[in-house]
Amino acid sequence: MEKPNKLDAEPKKLIIFMDCGDTIVDEGTEIRDEEGTVISGNVIPGADVAVRTLAERGYRLAIVADGTAQSFKNLLTSNGLYDCFETLIYSEPIKAVKPSPRMFKAAIGAMDLTEEDCSRIIMVGNNLSRDVRGANQMGITSVFLSWTPRYPKQPADEWEVPNYTIASPLELIDLAESLNERIAVTG
Repeated sequence: MEKPNKLDAEPKKLIIFMDCGDTIVDEGTEIRDEEGTVISGNVIPGADVAVRTLAERGYRLAIVADGTAQSFKNLLTSNGLYDCFETLIYSEPIKAVKPSPRMFKAAIGAMDLTEEDCSRIIMVGNNLSRDVRGANQMGITSVFLSWTPRYPKQPADEWEVPNYTIASPLELIDLAESLNERIAVTG
């Protein structure tokens, strides 16, 4: 896949962090090698279109995911999405897993942002206890993708209550546009 030409797209103020498993790739389709590294997996219906569309429209995208770098490189490369992301933050080199703030701070740093930028970042993920809790605790807007049957859909406490819930990856496009407009208006 050719890397989206972000110079042709109007720069967006909204920054999008995304989980990978059951947010972009269907964990139920993952094939692992003998060491447990994911070697392949299929995207959730519409996830590839959503990621490419957001990248083409000028959104800065980052992967913030628990797992090994090689697993995600395999998944994103085989599905033609690797080059859509400005940075890829994995728990393996960070030595932490979500909801640890270290994961989110690593992505913020890798994108030359500061914690003051948290108000214009959204975290999209499938896991209330990791993605939503971690985002909420950092002051990042949380977006829960409720697509998967593998994880709880009921928050355990107030930190797991998402700011937004979407049922499919394609819904992220309109939500991102709406949130970006709101940021542009409010400054």
